[in-house]
Amino acid sequence: MAADPSSPTPSGPAAHEQRAGYGGRLTLWGVAAVFLAVSMFGGHRQPDDKPEAHPASGTGAPPAVDSRQPDEALPRSAPTRLRIPKISVDAPFTTLELADSGQLQPPPAADTNLVGWYADGVAPGERGTAIIAGHVDTVTSPAVFANLDRLEPGDRFSVQRADGRTAEFVVDSTETFAKDDFPSERVYADASRPEARLITCAGDYDRTVRDYTDNLVVFAHLV
Repeated sequence: MAADPSSPTPSGPAAHEQRAGYGGRLTLWGVAAVFLAVSMFGGHRQPDDKPEAHPASGTGAPPAVDSRQPDEALPRSAPTRLRIPKISVDAPFTTLELADSGQLQPPPAADTNLVGWYADGVAPGERGTAIIAGHVDTVTSPAVFANLDRLEPGDRFSVQRADGRTAEFVVDSTETFAKDDFPSERVYADASRPEARLITCAGDYDRTVRDYTDNLVVFAHLV
């Protein structure tokens, strides 16, 4: 039900390592090979009875004036809300971290309208590859990325940020990969321009291993 790439996890400092400003952040692919996780997220179809708190959608500050050129990176700022008009997504963000196993921990399964951002990686709008993950369903109902497979090249989505700016992205492609053949380097590799990946589960649900067989990845770039 979660976004579970069966692949090395996105890189960044280890869970116990303190980040030291921009220069201290590692590129997404820089240390991905260190982690050979069975899946990006552990645990499936298990409702979490203590959902993680997530930031409110409003910042109380006036929107920042955006005078940048197309494809020009924005400064680092945490995302607060994801909007995908085509599939009626309007969801707040929570932060995601790596567990001791090297797997990326999922958003709380009990909250069907919540997306997660890998906070030790690139922020949406910042130069590089930002990772955004969400559940396709839960034990009780479809979840925030239930219709992610409907996105096509040219579709747009936006990320509202804590600095009051909105990062607008255009979809380049939507692709499905088997978890046992997940192209980690392609999905997580650092980028010379601001890019984003929206990731969720896809394919059949294997009740034996309690996991989906595939992952759906939306590739997009800032406009």
